[in-house]
Amino acid sequence: MQLYQTRDFNSFFQDTFTFLKQNGKHFFTNFFSISGALILILGLISYYVSKTYTEALIYNFTINGNNGLQIDQFANDNLALFILTIIGVVVLSILFWIIIYAFTPIYFKLYEKHKGTNFTLNDILNVYKANTGKFFAFLVFGFIIAIPLVLLFGIVAFVLTITIVGILGIPFLVALFATLYHMTLLEMLDNKRNFWDSFGYAWRLISSKFWHAVGCIGIFYLIAYVVQLSIGFVQSIIQGVQSMTAIQQPVGLEDMSTGTIILSLVIFFVSFLVSTTLQTIIQVNQSIVYYGLKEMNENISSDNVIDQIGSGE
Repeated sequence: MQLYQTRDFNSFFQDTFTFLKQNGKHFFTNFFSISGALILILGLISYYVSKTYTEALIYNFTINGNNGLQIDQFANDNLALFILTIIGVVVLSILFWIIIYAFTPIYFKLYEKHKGTNFTLNDILNVYKANTGKFFAFLVFGFIIAIPLVLLFGIVAFVLTITIVGILGIPFLVALFATLYHMTLLEMLDNKRNFWDSFGYAWRLISSKFWHAVGCIGIFYLIAYVVQLSIGFVQSIIQGVQSMTAIQQPVGLEDMSTGTIILSLVIFFVSFLVSTTLQTIIQVNQSIVYYGLKEMNENISSDNVIDQIGSGE
């Protein structure tokens, strides 16, 4: 599949599914080879934190009311474990974020370079290693610029939520925010621009065909939200039953039956895995949009054809 080609609204959709159909096996095999173990570890820790601390807080709030002293007492009684847990979750979350978030841009850059899937897991890992500094810069500068952006987007989101119809616009607002960052990282991996220049370039790309790009990606976010909502509905029922038990008396993992633990873990991991996979598919769509917009603005494929003709002569 050719990445650099001018695309319209329909092509953004069609080429996303075409890419997954043609390269999905290679894409997800490498994706889970790199991130599978980390997803498992982070999932276990997230489940442990949710089970251990959430139920204890529910119990304290229900029995003792909204009492700050109870929260302080809870924190003091579990201070060492609480601090270690927070540090572990933060470190693993950052590592998880870098690996998961950077995978799709790296994959597409290698796909572009090799003009197909003629690359291996080691090639992907080498790109990770070679761009460690870029990922760190992206993380730091991305956080800095996110502060004013979140405030701005938060105000817009608040305005949208005032009306029922406006709520439907929130996925498109999220799409704009996420796509700015995704395209920034894609551009940084070309080694031609720093973070700030790449961020500005990403905005120019999006604004060149704003409604087509944001509309398409926003619909993908809306679809992902509906799927996650369906899974979350089942998960919330089970958690609700467990929370009712916690209100009467918090139950630790050591007091739970094996069947209950297994069922809870399975549902939690299915939700976690589906969420991660959907986010990755959205990134595929964002990449397709990126290459389509870049071709429209720079005519890269046309220049390549001319260069090939010239070299043939």
